[in-house]
Amino acid sequence: MEIPDLRTWIFLYLISSVALLWAAFLSAQGVLLGMSIILVIVVIVANFLVVFAEIQRASTRKEMMQRLSKVEVSPHDEKNG
Repeated sequence: MEIPDLRTWIFLYLISSVALLWAAFLSAQGVLLGMSIILVIVVIVANFLVVFAEIQRASTRKEMMQRLSKVEVSPHDEKNG
């Protein structure tokens, strides 16, 4: 994993932690229970989408690397050794 990607993950989980702590505070106070549930759902969906996008990006990168690593030998190269 590259450093810019790591920074993105750290930022994502810091924001997610703050949102979940805020939802816990709201539900502990007994006010805005619906808002805290919506906040938790939004955090879960956002994290799922980010992880899914990262998996797609890694898959695309792996496929591209496999395509680039294939070396085709032409018949002219085989005759010359």
